[in-house]
Amino acid sequence: MDAIDRKILTVLQEDASLSVAEIGSRVGLSSTPCWKRIQRLEADGVIQKRVALIDQDKIGLGITVFVSIETGDHSQAWLDRFAESVSAMPEVMEFHRMAGDVDYMLRVVVPDIQGYDKFYKKLIATVPLKNVTSRFAMQKIKSTTSLPIS
Repeated sequence: MDAIDRKILTVLQEDASLSVAEIGSRVGLSSTPCWKRIQRLEADGVIQKRVALIDQDKIGLGITVFVSIETGDHSQAWLDRFAESVSAMPEVMEFHRMAGDVDYMLRVVVPDIQGYDKFYKKLIATVPLKNVTSRFAMQKIKSTTSLPIS
C-alpha cells in the first residue's frame, strides 16, 4: 500500500458516496487507475464494505451502554457459545475480548432503560457469567469511524 492508496482510503472514510472521478481528482489520479486501486483494496480486504452512518438518537436508540463481563470459564467451548449468542444480538455494536481484569467488553445501544433491562436478561441467560457491569454513557464527546491513516 502506497501513499496514494492511503489518500484514497482517507477520502473514502470521509465520504464513500463520492464518484470515482471525484476521488481520483482529490488524490491526483484519473478515474480508471483510481477505480483499479479501489477494486484492489476491496479484493485485499482493506476496504471491508461501504455503509451509511446513522444518527442513533434520531432513530430512537438514545442509550449507549458499555458492558464489562467477567467469566469463570475460559474454555474454547464456552467462548464459542458466548460469542455466537452475543454476536446474534442486534443491540451489540461492538464485542471485544479484553486483557486485564475484564474478560469481555460490549458496546450496546438501546432505546431506553427498559430496553437495556430486556437486553440484560437475554445476555445473562446465554451462558454462566461471573460478573456483568453496566456503564451508561451520559454524553458522546467524540465518535468517529475514520481510522488515523498516515
